Amino acid sequence: MEQPWPSGPVSPAPLVLRGRRFDAARPAVMGILNRTPDSFYPAARFTDLEPGLAALDRMLADGADLIDVGGVRAGQQGAEVTAAAEIGRVRPFLLAARERHPDVILSLDTWRAEVAAACAPAGIDLVNDTWAGADPELLAVAAELGAGYVISHTGGLPPRTDPVNVSYGPDPDDVVRAVLAELAAGAARAVAAGIPNERVLVDPTLDFGKTTRHSLRLLRATGALAGLGYPVLQALSRKDFVGETLDLPVDGRLYGTLAATAVAGWLGTTVFRAHDVAATRQVVDMVASIRGDRPPLVTVRGEPPVHPAGSGEQLAGTTGVL
Repeated sequence: MEQPWPSGPVSPAPLVLRGRRFDAARPAVMGILNRTPDSFYPAARFTDLEPGLAALDRMLADGADLIDVGGVRAGQQGAEVTAAAEIGRVRPFLLAARERHPDVILSLDTWRAEVAAACAPAGIDLVNDTWAGADPELLAVAAELGAGYVISHTGGLPPRTDPVNVSYGPDPDDVVRAVLAELAAGAARAVAAGIPNERVLVDPTLDFGKTTRHSLRLLRATGALAGLGYPVLQALSRKDFVGETLDLPVDGRLYGTLAATAVAGWLGTTVFRAHDVAATRQVVDMVASIRGDRPPLVTVRGEPPVHPAGSGEQLAGTTGVL
């Protein structure tokens, strides 16, 4: 049966945060910084302030465009974290990050309105609501802060719920239809709340309320997500759908993640949430150049050397190698 959505490249919708634009020519890499002792990926755990700030420095140096800071593990494993405890984890770090890097784009990963409100002094640029409006007040807080907002899809599950016996219908593409409908409705609510289109992201939220087969199907339908007209956020990094597909533990999922990243980039994703910033940066830039949206940084191979007018010297940066 013919697939009812595009399988080829779709031009990504632009994202604009803190005066910076991310689009087909400049995809955004979102570095992950977890202020949790039980994050599913141990290398991303930064419970102490100074090591966390050092990790932030490294991610920015590696090409991260924005940093996503979270204080609660997504899955149901691990201890319960109250709102007060979550604030205690993320607020001091966000304030320190803003002081250290005044122009950094900061994203807060939370589903709680009171946490977002408490972090307002840090100048939050994006609220990453990974639990699909579980707190109905969170959208209004994001709009009041002038922040962007992530619309996610979790299949109706409450926060920190792992999927069990999930089904969207007999047709394998029923999950795609459900996600498209919910993301479109959520994005419309965000725009109605006063958040501009270019600050509303849609995230299919792979693994959340979904089996591995669901996540693979949604990744293949990224073009349809981009067709909604909002920047697409894909959070693919080392997730369980990669692990189950390849039968690999978290530490062994980098290559599978990068393969998924390349497909998502080709099909129209604007923002990539990543643990491995440097590798992700190279992949998304290379894909953007293959698509024809981003020029190569250096073009000397097989091309004649370029000389300044009236000069016999080569321009700086050219080698003259043919």
